[in-house]
Amino acid sequence: MRPARSLRNTAPLKNRRAADAAWLAAQAVSACAAMAMASSAAGAATGAARPATLQGTCTELTLKLAALPGTTITGSTSLAAGTLKAGANEVPAHCLVTGQMLPRTSPVDGQPYAIGFEMRLPLAWNGRFFHQGNGGIDGRVLPATGGFGGGVTTHALLQGFAVLSSDAGHTAAAGPAFGIDPQARLDYGYQAVGKLTPMAKSVIEEAYGKLPDRSYFGGCSNGGRHALVAASRYADDYDGFVAGAPGFNLPKAAVANIASAQRLARVATKADDLNTAFTPAERQALSNAVLAKCDALDGATDGLIQDTAACQRSFSFERDVPTCTGERDGSCLTTAQKAAIGPRFSGTLTSTGAPVYSSFPFDGGHGAAGIGFWMFTAPLALDSGSVGHIFKVPPAPVAGFNGPAFSLAANIDELVAQINATNSTYTESAMSFMTPPKPTELSTLKARGGKVLVFHGVSDAIFSANDTARWVDAVAAANGGQAGSFLRYFPVPGMGHCSGGPATDQFDLVSAIVAWVEAGQAPERITASARGAGNAGGVNADVPASWPANRTRPLCAYPTVARYVGSGDVESAASFRCR
Repeated sequence: MRPARSLRNTAPLKNRRAADAAWLAAQAVSACAAMAMASSAAGAATGAARPATLQGTCTELTLKLAALPGTTITGSTSLAAGTLKAGANEVPAHCLVTGQMLPRTSPVDGQPYAIGFEMRLPLAWNGRFFHQGNGGIDGRVLPATGGFGGGVTTHALLQGFAVLSSDAGHTAAAGPAFGIDPQARLDYGYQAVGKLTPMAKSVIEEAYGKLPDRSYFGGCSNGGRHALVAASRYADDYDGFVAGAPGFNLPKAAVANIASAQRLARVATKADDLNTAFTPAERQALSNAVLAKCDALDGATDGLIQDTAACQRSFSFERDVPTCTGERDGSCLTTAQKAAIGPRFSGTLTSTGAPVYSSFPFDGGHGAAGIGFWMFTAPLALDSGSVGHIFKVPPAPVAGFNGPAFSLAANIDELVAQINATNSTYTESAMSFMTPPKPTELSTLKARGGKVLVFHGVSDAIFSANDTARWVDAVAAANGGQAGSFLRYFPVPGMGHCSGGPATDQFDLVSAIVAWVEAGQAPERITASARGAGNAGGVNADVPASWPANRTRPLCAYPTVARYVGSGDVESAASFRCR
Protein backbone atom coordinates (compact mmCIF):
# COMPACT_ATOMS: atom_id res chain seq x y z
CA MET A 1 0.00 0.00 0.00
CA ARG A 2 1.25 3.48 -0.82
CA PRO A 3 1.90 5.58 2.30
CA ALA A 4 -0.25 8.63 2.92
CA ARG A 5 1.45 11.81 1.78
CA SER A 6 2.71 14.35 4.25
CA LEU A 7 0.38 17.33 4.60
CA ARG A 8 1.88 20.77 4.85
CA ASN A 9 0.36 24.02 6.07
CA THR A 10 0.37 26.74 3.46
CA ALA A 11 0.34 30.48 3.85
CA PRO A 12 -3.00 32.23 3.28
CA LEU A 13 -3.57 33.50 -0.22
CA LYS A 14 -3.20 37.23 -0.71
CA ASN A 15 -6.41 39.03 -1.55
CA ARG A 16 -6.73 39.93 -5.19
CA ARG A 17 -7.02 43.72 -5.39
CA ALA A 18 -7.85 44.27 -9.04
CA ALA A 19 -11.31 45.81 -9.27
CA ASP A 20 -13.87 43.56 -10.91
CA ALA A 21 -15.30 46.43 -12.91
CA ALA A 22 -11.91 47.09 -14.46
CA TRP A 23 -11.50 43.41 -15.25
CA LEU A 24 -14.86 43.33 -17.00
CA ALA A 25 -13.95 46.34 -19.09
CA ALA A 26 -10.84 44.51 -20.25
CA GLN A 27 -12.44 41.09 -20.59
CA ALA A 28 -11.76 40.92 -24.32
CA VAL A 29 -9.52 37.88 -24.51
CA SER A 30 -5.80 38.48 -24.31
CA ALA A 31 -3.49 36.99 -26.91
CA CYS A 32 -2.03 34.78 -24.20
CA ALA A 33 -5.39 33.30 -23.25
CA ALA A 34 -6.33 32.87 -26.87
CA MET A 35 -3.20 30.89 -27.58
CA ALA A 36 -3.77 28.82 -24.44
CA MET A 37 -7.30 27.79 -25.22
CA ALA A 38 -7.67 27.91 -28.98
CA SER A 39 -4.49 26.69 -30.59
CA SER A 40 -2.22 24.94 -28.11
CA ALA A 41 -1.28 21.29 -28.40
CA ALA A 42 -3.36 18.79 -26.51
CA GLY A 43 -0.41 17.24 -24.70
CA ALA A 44 0.78 13.67 -24.73
CA ALA A 45 -1.75 10.91 -24.06
CA THR A 46 -1.05 8.52 -21.17
CA GLY A 47 -2.53 5.43 -22.81
CA ALA A 48 -5.73 3.55 -22.10
CA ALA A 49 -6.55 1.84 -18.83
CA ARG A 50 -6.66 -1.97 -18.83
CA PRO A 51 -9.87 -3.68 -17.62
CA ALA A 52 -10.00 -6.33 -14.91
CA THR A 53 -12.62 -8.32 -13.02
CA LEU A 54 -13.38 -8.48 -9.32
CA GLN A 55 -11.45 -11.28 -7.65
CA GLY A 56 -13.73 -13.34 -5.43
CA THR A 57 -17.01 -12.19 -3.89
CA CYS A 58 -18.04 -9.02 -2.06
CA THR A 59 -18.12 -10.97 1.20
CA GLU A 60 -14.59 -12.25 0.65
CA LEU A 61 -13.46 -8.70 -0.09
CA THR A 62 -14.52 -7.61 3.41
CA LEU A 63 -12.05 -10.11 4.88
CA LYS A 64 -9.27 -8.99 2.55
CA LEU A 65 -9.73 -5.37 3.65
CA ALA A 66 -9.68 -6.08 7.39
CA ALA A 67 -6.00 -5.17 7.67
CA LEU A 68 -6.22 -1.71 6.10
CA PRO A 69 -4.44 0.64 8.52
CA GLY A 70 -6.63 3.19 10.28
CA THR A 71 -9.68 1.91 8.40
CA THR A 72 -12.76 -0.04 9.46
CA ILE A 73 -14.91 -1.68 6.79
CA THR A 74 -18.50 -1.57 8.00
CA GLY A 75 -20.12 -3.45 5.14
CA SER A 76 -19.71 -5.01 1.72
CA THR A 77 -22.89 -5.65 -0.26
CA SER A 78 -23.41 -7.20 -3.66
CA LEU A 79 -25.74 -5.12 -5.86
CA ALA A 80 -27.25 -6.64 -8.98
CA ALA A 81 -27.30 -4.94 -12.36
CA GLY A 82 -30.11 -2.43 -12.53
CA THR A 83 -30.23 -1.74 -8.79
CA LEU A 84 -29.11 1.77 -9.72
CA LYS A 85 -29.94 3.62 -12.92
CA ALA A 86 -28.57 6.64 -14.73
CA GLY A 87 -31.65 7.87 -16.52
CA ALA A 88 -32.96 4.77 -18.26
CA ASN A 89 -29.52 3.10 -18.26
CA GLU A 90 -28.98 0.24 -15.81
CA VAL A 91 -25.79 0.40 -13.74
CA PRO A 92 -23.87 -2.91 -13.95
CA ALA A 93 -23.45 -5.25 -10.99
CA HIS A 94 -21.03 -4.00 -8.35
CA CYS A 95 -19.91 -4.28 -4.73
CA LEU A 96 -20.84 -1.49 -2.33
CA VAL A 97 -18.12 -1.17 0.32
CA THR A 98 -18.71 1.16 3.28
CA GLY A 99 -16.34 2.18 6.04
CA GLN A 100 -14.65 4.89 8.04
CA MET A 101 -11.12 6.09 8.63
CA LEU A 102 -9.24 7.54 11.57
CA PRO A 103 -11.92 7.82 14.28
CA ARG A 104 -11.05 10.29 17.02
CA THR A 105 -12.51 12.54 19.69
CA SER A 106 -11.83 16.24 19.36
CA PRO A 107 -9.90 17.87 22.22
CA VAL A 108 -11.55 21.18 21.29
CA ASP A 109 -15.29 20.44 21.14
CA GLY A 110 -15.33 16.92 22.63
CA GLN A 111 -17.23 15.49 19.65
CA PRO A 112 -16.44 12.23 17.80
CA TYR A 113 -15.12 12.45 14.25
CA ALA A 114 -14.15 10.02 11.48
CA ILE A 115 -13.91 10.07 7.69
CA GLY A 116 -16.90 8.09 6.43
CA PHE A 117 -16.83 6.71 2.89
CA GLU A 118 -18.29 4.31 0.38
CA MET A 119 -16.75 2.69 -2.67
CA ARG A 120 -18.65 1.09 -5.54
CA LEU A 121 -16.58 -1.56 -7.29
CA PRO A 122 -17.88 -2.98 -10.60
CA LEU A 123 -17.58 -6.71 -11.12
CA ALA A 124 -16.36 -5.82 -14.63
CA TRP A 125 -13.93 -2.96 -13.99
CA ASN A 126 -12.52 -0.62 -16.65
CA GLY A 127 -9.21 -0.14 -14.82
CA ARG A 128 -10.02 3.41 -13.65
CA PHE A 129 -10.60 5.09 -10.26
CA PHE A 130 -12.90 8.08 -9.81
CA HIS A 131 -12.82 10.15 -6.60
CA GLN A 132 -16.15 11.97 -6.27
CA GLY A 133 -16.05 15.33 -4.51
CA ASN A 134 -19.39 16.22 -2.92
CA GLY A 135 -21.07 19.60 -2.45
CA GLY A 136 -22.13 21.99 0.27
CA ILE A 137 -20.35 21.49 3.58
CA ASP A 138 -20.09 17.73 2.90
CA GLY A 139 -21.10 15.63 5.94
CA ARG A 140 -22.95 13.00 3.91
CA VAL A 141 -21.64 10.01 1.99
CA LEU A 142 -23.57 10.45 -1.24
CA PRO A 143 -23.91 7.52 -3.66
CA ALA A 144 -20.54 7.03 -5.36
CA THR A 145 -21.53 7.38 -9.01
CA GLY A 146 -19.53 10.28 -10.47
CA GLY A 147 -21.84 12.24 -12.77
CA PHE A 148 -22.12 15.86 -13.91
CA GLY A 149 -24.66 18.37 -15.14
CA GLY A 150 -28.42 18.03 -15.11
CA GLY A 151 -30.44 14.90 -15.84
CA VAL A 152 -27.52 12.50 -15.63
CA THR A 153 -27.83 9.58 -18.05
CA THR A 154 -24.23 8.40 -17.79
CA HIS A 155 -21.62 8.59 -15.08
CA ALA A 156 -18.35 7.07 -13.97
CA LEU A 157 -19.90 4.03 -12.27
CA LEU A 158 -22.08 3.23 -15.29
CA GLN A 159 -18.95 3.38 -17.44
CA GLY A 160 -17.12 0.88 -15.24
CA PHE A 161 -15.03 3.02 -12.89
CA ALA A 162 -14.40 2.16 -9.25
CA VAL A 163 -15.88 5.21 -7.49
CA LEU A 164 -15.25 6.69 -4.03
CA SER A 165 -17.50 9.12 -2.12
CA SER A 166 -16.92 10.48 1.40
CA ASP A 167 -18.30 12.82 4.05
CA ALA A 168 -14.93 14.66 4.23
CA GLY A 169 -14.49 13.90 7.92
CA HIS A 170 -17.72 14.88 9.69
CA THR A 171 -21.42 14.03 9.74
CA ALA A 172 -24.40 16.06 8.60
CA ALA A 173 -25.81 15.89 12.13
CA ALA A 174 -23.14 18.35 13.26
CA GLY A 175 -24.12 20.91 10.65
CA PRO A 176 -21.55 23.70 10.30
CA ALA A 177 -20.64 23.31 13.98
CA PHE A 178 -18.01 20.77 12.94
CA GLY A 179 -15.90 23.84 12.18
CA ILE A 180 -15.28 24.33 15.88
CA ASP A 181 -12.83 21.43 15.61
CA PRO A 182 -9.61 22.58 13.87
CA GLN A 183 -8.82 19.16 12.37
CA ALA A 184 -12.34 18.81 10.98
CA ARG A 185 -11.82 22.13 9.20
CA LEU A 186 -8.62 20.83 7.62
CA ASP A 187 -10.17 17.50 6.63
CA TYR A 188 -13.07 19.31 5.00
CA GLY A 189 -10.73 21.67 3.21
CA TYR A 190 -8.21 19.20 1.79
CA GLN A 191 -6.73 16.67 4.19
CA ALA A 192 -9.51 14.05 3.90
CA VAL A 193 -8.60 13.72 0.21
CA GLY A 194 -4.98 13.07 1.11
CA LYS A 195 -6.02 10.35 3.57
CA LEU A 196 -8.69 8.73 1.41
CA THR A 197 -6.68 8.48 -1.80
CA PRO A 198 -4.08 5.86 -0.76
CA MET A 199 -6.76 3.91 1.12
CA ALA A 200 -9.06 3.79 -1.92
CA LYS A 201 -6.24 2.66 -4.20
CA SER A 202 -5.38 -0.11 -1.72
CA VAL A 203 -9.01 -1.27 -1.76
CA ILE A 204 -8.87 -1.39 -5.55
CA GLU A 205 -5.64 -3.36 -5.48
CA GLU A 206 -7.17 -5.92 -3.12
CA ALA A 207 -10.36 -6.12 -5.18
CA TYR A 208 -8.80 -6.51 -8.63
CA GLY A 209 -5.23 -7.62 -8.04
CA LYS A 210 -3.77 -4.38 -9.39
CA LEU A 211 -3.79 -0.64 -8.80
CA PRO A 212 -5.86 1.60 -11.07
CA ASP A 213 -4.14 2.44 -14.35
CA ARG A 214 -5.75 5.88 -14.43
CA SER A 215 -7.22 7.95 -11.62
CA TYR A 216 -9.69 10.83 -11.90
CA PHE A 217 -11.21 13.37 -9.52
CA GLY A 218 -14.42 15.32 -10.08
CA GLY A 219 -17.30 17.18 -8.56
CA CYS A 220 -19.44 20.30 -8.74
CA SER A 221 -19.81 23.29 -6.40
CA ASN A 222 -17.77 22.43 -3.29
CA GLY A 223 -16.96 19.23 -5.18
CA GLY A 224 -15.51 21.39 -7.95
CA ARG A 225 -13.49 23.19 -5.29
CA HIS A 226 -12.27 19.82 -4.03
CA ALA A 227 -11.21 18.98 -7.59
CA LEU A 228 -9.15 22.15 -8.11
CA VAL A 229 -7.58 21.87 -4.66
CA ALA A 230 -6.65 18.26 -5.47
CA ALA A 231 -5.22 19.37 -8.83
CA SER A 232 -2.90 21.66 -6.89
CA ARG A 233 -2.11 19.57 -3.80
CA TYR A 234 -2.42 15.99 -5.09
CA ALA A 235 -1.63 16.25 -8.78
CA ASP A 236 0.73 13.28 -8.68
CA ASP A 237 -2.12 11.02 -7.48
CA TYR A 238 -4.57 11.76 -10.31
CA ASP A 239 -4.47 11.90 -14.09
CA GLY A 240 -7.57 13.97 -14.78
CA PHE A 241 -9.88 16.39 -12.99
CA VAL A 242 -13.41 17.64 -13.75
CA ALA A 243 -14.32 20.77 -11.79
CA GLY A 244 -17.89 22.08 -12.05
CA ALA A 245 -18.82 25.54 -10.72
CA PRO A 246 -15.57 25.42 -8.73
CA GLY A 247 -15.99 27.44 -5.54
CA PHE A 248 -12.24 27.75 -5.04
CA ASN A 249 -12.84 31.10 -3.33
CA LEU A 250 -15.78 29.74 -1.34
CA PRO A 251 -15.17 31.73 1.88
CA LYS A 252 -15.07 34.97 -0.12
CA ALA A 253 -18.21 34.02 -2.04
CA ALA A 254 -20.05 33.32 1.22
CA VAL A 255 -19.10 36.69 2.71
CA ALA A 256 -20.12 38.48 -0.50
CA ASN A 257 -23.49 36.69 -0.43
CA ILE A 258 -24.01 37.85 3.15
CA ALA A 259 -23.24 41.42 2.07
CA SER A 260 -25.78 41.06 -0.75
CA ALA A 261 -28.42 39.91 1.74
CA GLN A 262 -27.80 42.97 3.88
CA ARG A 263 -28.41 45.25 0.89
CA LEU A 264 -31.52 43.32 -0.17
CA ALA A 265 -32.95 43.54 3.35
CA ARG A 266 -33.06 47.32 2.99
CA VAL A 267 -35.49 47.13 0.05
CA ALA A 268 -37.51 44.05 1.03
CA THR A 269 -41.18 44.81 1.55
CA LYS A 270 -41.40 42.09 4.21
CA ALA A 271 -38.73 42.14 6.87
CA ASP A 272 -38.57 38.34 7.12
CA ASP A 273 -38.61 37.62 3.35
CA LEU A 274 -35.72 38.69 1.14
CA ASN A 275 -37.65 37.42 -1.90
CA THR A 276 -39.72 40.58 -1.68
CA ALA A 277 -36.62 42.66 -2.42
CA PHE A 278 -36.28 41.21 -5.92
CA THR A 279 -39.34 39.21 -6.94
CA PRO A 280 -39.45 36.42 -9.55
CA ALA A 281 -41.18 38.80 -11.98
CA GLU A 282 -38.50 41.43 -11.44
CA ARG A 283 -35.73 38.89 -11.91
CA GLN A 284 -37.35 37.78 -15.16
CA ALA A 285 -37.56 41.42 -16.23
CA LEU A 286 -33.79 41.62 -15.75
CA SER A 287 -33.29 38.47 -17.82
CA ASN A 288 -35.55 39.83 -20.56
CA ALA A 289 -33.59 43.08 -20.65
CA VAL A 290 -30.28 41.21 -20.94
CA LEU A 291 -31.65 38.96 -23.69
CA ALA A 292 -33.01 41.93 -25.60
CA LYS A 293 -29.54 43.45 -25.68
CA CYS A 294 -27.37 40.35 -26.03
CA ASP A 295 -29.27 37.37 -27.45
CA ALA A 296 -28.49 38.10 -31.10
CA LEU A 297 -24.77 38.75 -30.57
CA ASP A 298 -23.95 35.12 -31.46
CA GLY A 299 -25.99 35.17 -34.67
CA ALA A 300 -29.10 33.40 -33.33
CA THR A 301 -32.00 34.89 -31.37
CA ASP A 302 -32.75 31.75 -29.39
CA GLY A 303 -32.93 32.64 -25.69
CA LEU A 304 -29.26 31.81 -25.08
CA ILE A 305 -26.39 34.29 -24.79
CA GLN A 306 -23.27 32.58 -26.09
CA ASP A 307 -21.00 35.64 -26.29
CA THR A 308 -20.80 36.47 -22.59
CA ALA A 309 -17.92 38.92 -22.90
CA ALA A 310 -19.62 40.94 -25.64
CA CYS A 311 -22.79 41.02 -23.56
CA GLN A 312 -21.03 42.59 -20.60
CA ARG A 313 -19.76 45.34 -22.89
CA SER A 314 -23.17 45.88 -24.49
CA PHE A 315 -25.50 45.71 -21.48
CA SER A 316 -25.90 48.42 -18.86
CA PHE A 317 -27.81 47.59 -15.69
CA GLU A 318 -28.63 51.23 -15.06
CA ARG A 319 -29.60 52.07 -18.64
CA ASP A 320 -31.20 48.89 -19.95
CA VAL A 321 -33.32 47.76 -16.98
CA PRO A 322 -36.37 50.04 -16.75
CA THR A 323 -36.48 52.26 -13.67
CA CYS A 324 -39.88 52.44 -12.00
CA THR A 325 -41.59 55.81 -12.21
CA GLY A 326 -44.46 54.66 -10.00
CA GLU A 327 -45.29 51.56 -7.97
CA ARG A 328 -43.41 48.29 -8.43
CA ASP A 329 -45.27 46.10 -10.91
CA GLY A 330 -42.67 43.46 -11.82
CA SER A 331 -41.58 45.15 -15.05
CA CYS A 332 -39.09 47.61 -13.57
CA LEU A 333 -36.77 48.22 -10.62
CA THR A 334 -36.83 51.20 -8.29
CA THR A 335 -33.78 53.38 -7.82
CA ALA A 336 -33.33 51.87 -4.35
CA GLN A 337 -33.53 48.33 -5.77
CA LYS A 338 -30.90 49.12 -8.36
CA ALA A 339 -28.61 50.45 -5.64
CA ALA A 340 -29.11 47.23 -3.65
CA ILE A 341 -28.83 44.77 -6.54
CA GLY A 342 -26.23 46.45 -8.75
CA PRO A 343 -23.19 45.72 -6.55
CA ARG A 344 -23.94 42.01 -6.86
CA PHE A 345 -23.03 42.25 -10.55
CA SER A 346 -20.31 44.90 -10.38
CA GLY A 347 -18.76 43.19 -7.35
CA THR A 348 -19.19 43.73 -3.59
CA LEU A 349 -16.52 45.96 -2.05
CA THR A 350 -15.27 46.54 1.47
CA SER A 351 -15.53 49.97 3.07
CA THR A 352 -12.10 50.78 1.65
CA GLY A 353 -13.08 49.77 -1.89
CA ALA A 354 -11.32 46.38 -2.00
CA PRO A 355 -13.13 43.50 -3.73
CA VAL A 356 -14.75 41.01 -1.37
CA TYR A 357 -15.16 38.33 -4.03
CA SER A 358 -16.02 38.83 -7.71
CA SER A 359 -18.43 40.43 -10.11
CA PHE A 360 -21.16 38.27 -11.70
CA PRO A 361 -21.98 38.24 -15.42
CA PHE A 362 -25.29 39.34 -16.85
CA ASP A 363 -26.96 36.40 -18.58
CA GLY A 364 -30.35 35.05 -19.56
CA GLY A 365 -30.99 32.82 -16.53
CA HIS A 366 -31.58 35.31 -13.71
CA GLY A 367 -35.29 34.53 -13.64
CA ALA A 368 -34.84 30.79 -13.00
CA ALA A 369 -36.28 29.36 -9.81
CA GLY A 370 -32.95 28.22 -8.37
CA ILE A 371 -31.49 31.73 -8.45
CA GLY A 372 -33.79 32.83 -5.66
CA PHE A 373 -32.53 30.12 -3.31
CA TRP A 374 -28.92 31.27 -3.60
CA MET A 375 -29.76 34.96 -3.36
CA PHE A 376 -32.35 34.95 -0.58
CA THR A 377 -32.20 31.69 1.42
CA ALA A 378 -28.53 30.70 1.31
CA PRO A 379 -27.01 33.83 2.93
CA LEU A 380 -29.24 33.44 5.98
CA ALA A 381 -29.50 29.64 6.25
CA LEU A 382 -26.20 28.37 4.80
CA ASP A 383 -23.55 31.09 4.49
CA SER A 384 -24.22 32.26 8.04
CA GLY A 385 -23.19 28.94 9.58
CA SER A 386 -20.35 28.34 7.12
CA VAL A 387 -18.77 31.71 7.78
CA GLY A 388 -19.67 31.77 11.46
CA HIS A 389 -18.46 28.30 12.43
CA ILE A 390 -16.17 26.97 9.66
CA PHE A 391 -14.43 29.90 7.99
CA LYS A 392 -13.85 32.68 10.45
CA VAL A 393 -11.27 32.86 13.23
CA PRO A 394 -12.35 32.89 15.95
CA PRO A 395 -15.55 30.94 15.21
CA ALA A 396 -18.89 32.16 16.51
CA PRO A 397 -20.24 30.28 19.54
CA VAL A 398 -22.61 27.46 18.63
CA ALA A 399 -24.94 27.94 21.60
CA GLY A 400 -27.64 30.44 20.75
CA PHE A 401 -26.37 31.03 17.20
CA ASN A 402 -29.01 32.61 14.96
CA GLY A 403 -28.08 32.43 11.28
CA PRO A 404 -30.26 35.21 9.87
CA ALA A 405 -29.36 37.55 12.73
CA PHE A 406 -25.67 36.80 12.26
CA SER A 407 -25.72 37.52 8.53
CA LEU A 408 -27.85 40.65 8.66
CA ALA A 409 -25.82 42.22 11.48
CA ALA A 410 -22.30 41.17 10.44
CA ASN A 411 -19.60 43.72 9.70
CA ILE A 412 -18.36 42.75 6.24
CA ASP A 413 -14.89 44.23 6.72
CA GLU A 414 -14.49 42.14 9.88
CA LEU A 415 -15.64 38.96 8.13
CA VAL A 416 -13.11 39.53 5.33
CA ALA A 417 -10.36 39.84 7.93
CA GLN A 418 -11.60 36.81 9.88
CA ILE A 419 -11.61 34.39 6.90
CA ASN A 420 -7.94 35.28 6.46
CA ALA A 421 -7.08 35.08 10.18
CA THR A 422 -5.35 32.42 12.30
CA ASN A 423 -4.66 31.92 15.99
CA SER A 424 -2.99 29.30 18.20
CA THR A 425 -5.95 26.91 17.86
CA TYR A 426 -6.86 27.50 14.22
CA THR A 427 -3.44 27.59 12.60
CA GLU A 428 -4.69 27.71 8.99
CA SER A 429 -7.07 30.37 7.75
CA ALA A 430 -10.09 29.47 5.64
CA MET A 431 -8.38 31.08 2.66
CA SER A 432 -5.56 28.60 3.19
CA PHE A 433 -7.37 25.33 3.89
CA MET A 434 -10.22 25.91 1.42
CA THR A 435 -8.29 27.06 -1.63
CA PRO A 436 -5.52 25.81 -3.94
CA PRO A 437 -2.28 26.94 -2.28
CA LYS A 438 -0.93 28.40 -5.55
CA PRO A 439 -3.97 28.70 -7.81
CA THR A 440 -2.15 29.34 -11.08
CA GLU A 441 0.86 27.11 -10.40
CA LEU A 442 0.01 23.67 -11.76
CA SER A 443 3.49 22.54 -12.74
CA THR A 444 3.21 19.06 -11.19
CA LEU A 445 -0.01 18.34 -13.05
CA LYS A 446 1.39 19.75 -16.29
CA ALA A 447 4.65 17.81 -16.04
CA ARG A 448 2.95 14.44 -15.56
CA GLY A 449 0.48 15.01 -18.40
CA GLY A 450 -2.54 15.61 -16.18
CA LYS A 451 -5.63 17.36 -17.56
CA VAL A 452 -8.34 19.60 -16.09
CA LEU A 453 -11.84 20.19 -17.50
CA VAL A 454 -13.83 23.01 -15.91
CA PHE A 455 -17.48 23.89 -16.53
CA HIS A 456 -19.52 26.69 -15.01
CA GLY A 457 -23.07 27.98 -15.49
CA VAL A 458 -22.96 31.59 -16.63
CA SER A 459 -26.12 32.28 -14.58
CA ASP A 460 -24.69 30.68 -11.42
CA ALA A 461 -25.81 32.90 -8.51
CA ILE A 462 -23.40 31.75 -5.79
CA PHE A 463 -20.03 31.09 -7.49
CA SER A 464 -19.24 33.51 -10.28
CA ALA A 465 -18.33 32.41 -13.79
CA ASN A 466 -16.35 35.66 -13.96
CA ASP A 467 -14.14 34.41 -11.13
CA THR A 468 -13.53 31.15 -13.00
CA ALA A 469 -12.76 32.92 -16.29
CA ARG A 470 -10.33 35.24 -14.55
CA TRP A 471 -8.55 32.24 -13.00
CA VAL A 472 -8.31 30.52 -16.39
CA ASP A 473 -6.81 33.70 -17.88
CA ALA A 474 -4.30 33.85 -15.03
CA VAL A 475 -3.30 30.20 -15.50
CA ALA A 476 -2.77 30.91 -19.20
CA ALA A 477 -0.63 33.93 -18.42
CA ALA A 478 1.44 31.94 -15.92
CA ASN A 479 2.11 29.22 -18.48
CA GLY A 480 3.33 31.23 -21.43
CA GLY A 481 0.19 30.71 -23.48
CA GLN A 482 0.31 26.92 -23.18
CA ALA A 483 -2.39 26.28 -20.58
CA GLY A 484 -4.62 24.76 -23.24
CA SER A 485 -2.38 21.70 -23.24
CA PHE A 486 -3.74 20.76 -19.78
CA LEU A 487 -6.73 23.03 -18.98
CA ARG A 488 -10.01 23.60 -20.84
CA TYR A 489 -12.92 25.69 -19.55
CA PHE A 490 -16.50 25.33 -20.83
CA PRO A 491 -18.98 28.05 -19.79
CA VAL A 492 -22.63 26.93 -19.96
CA PRO A 493 -24.89 29.84 -21.02
CA GLY A 494 -28.12 30.15 -19.04
CA MET A 495 -27.23 27.43 -16.55
CA GLY A 496 -27.47 28.07 -12.84
CA HIS A 497 -25.47 26.37 -10.10
CA CYS A 498 -24.28 23.00 -11.49
CA SER A 499 -27.51 22.43 -13.44
CA GLY A 500 -30.88 23.96 -14.25
CA GLY A 501 -31.77 27.32 -15.69
CA PRO A 502 -32.85 27.98 -19.30
CA ALA A 503 -29.89 26.03 -20.61
CA THR A 504 -28.55 22.96 -22.36
CA ASP A 505 -27.32 21.43 -19.12
CA GLN A 506 -27.11 17.71 -20.00
CA PHE A 507 -23.64 16.58 -21.13
CA ASP A 508 -20.99 13.88 -20.64
CA LEU A 509 -17.69 15.13 -19.26
CA VAL A 510 -16.56 11.74 -17.91
CA SER A 511 -16.01 10.43 -21.44
CA ALA A 512 -14.41 13.75 -22.42
CA ILE A 513 -11.77 13.71 -19.68
CA VAL A 514 -10.92 10.04 -20.37
CA ALA A 515 -10.54 10.72 -24.10
CA TRP A 516 -8.23 13.65 -23.38
CA VAL A 517 -6.08 11.92 -20.74
CA GLU A 518 -5.81 8.51 -22.37
CA ALA A 519 -6.09 9.22 -26.10
CA GLY A 520 -4.87 12.82 -26.34
CA GLN A 521 -8.21 14.03 -27.74
CA ALA A 522 -8.41 17.57 -26.38
CA PRO A 523 -12.04 18.73 -26.39
CA GLU A 524 -12.75 21.85 -28.45
CA ARG A 525 -16.53 21.48 -28.02
CA ILE A 526 -18.88 19.27 -26.04
CA THR A 527 -22.44 18.67 -27.17
CA ALA A 528 -25.06 19.55 -24.56
CA SER A 529 -28.81 18.98 -24.62
CA ALA A 530 -31.83 20.74 -23.19
CA ARG A 531 -34.03 18.61 -20.96
CA GLY A 532 -37.51 19.14 -22.31
CA ALA A 533 -40.52 16.83 -22.13
CA GLY A 534 -39.63 13.15 -22.23
CA ASN A 535 -35.96 13.57 -21.38
CA ALA A 536 -34.57 10.29 -20.02
CA GLY A 537 -32.65 12.06 -17.26
CA GLY A 538 -35.59 14.15 -16.08
CA VAL A 539 -37.25 17.34 -17.28
CA ASN A 540 -35.67 20.71 -16.48
CA ALA A 541 -38.58 22.95 -15.44
CA ASP A 542 -36.58 26.04 -16.41
CA VAL A 543 -36.50 25.12 -20.13
CA PRO A 544 -38.81 27.62 -21.89
CA ALA A 545 -41.93 26.17 -23.49
CA SER A 546 -40.86 27.76 -26.78
CA TRP A 547 -37.77 25.55 -27.00
CA PRO A 548 -37.89 22.12 -28.66
CA ALA A 549 -37.56 19.39 -26.07
CA ASN A 550 -34.34 18.10 -27.64
CA ARG A 551 -32.45 21.32 -28.43
CA THR A 552 -28.66 20.85 -28.54
CA ARG A 553 -25.81 23.32 -28.40
CA PRO A 554 -22.03 23.03 -28.37
CA LEU A 555 -20.27 24.03 -25.17
CA CYS A 556 -17.17 25.77 -26.53
CA ALA A 557 -13.71 25.80 -24.99
CA TYR A 558 -13.13 29.30 -23.60
CA PRO A 559 -12.51 31.83 -25.06
CA THR A 560 -14.21 30.59 -28.23
CA VAL A 561 -17.95 31.21 -28.55
CA ALA A 562 -20.72 29.15 -30.15
CA ARG A 563 -21.88 31.13 -33.20
CA TYR A 564 -24.70 30.23 -35.56
CA VAL A 565 -23.35 29.55 -39.05
CA GLY A 566 -26.32 31.34 -40.62
CA SER A 567 -28.05 28.32 -42.10
CA GLY A 568 -29.24 24.92 -40.98
CA ASP A 569 -31.43 23.88 -38.06
CA VAL A 570 -31.05 26.53 -35.37
CA GLU A 571 -32.03 23.92 -32.75
CA SER A 572 -29.05 21.67 -33.58
CA ALA A 573 -25.51 21.95 -32.25
CA ALA A 574 -24.34 21.03 -35.76
CA SER A 575 -25.41 24.50 -36.94
CA PHE A 576 -23.02 26.27 -34.55
CA ARG A 577 -19.25 26.72 -34.71
CA CYS A 578 -16.89 27.50 -31.85
CA ARG A 579 -15.10 30.67 -32.93
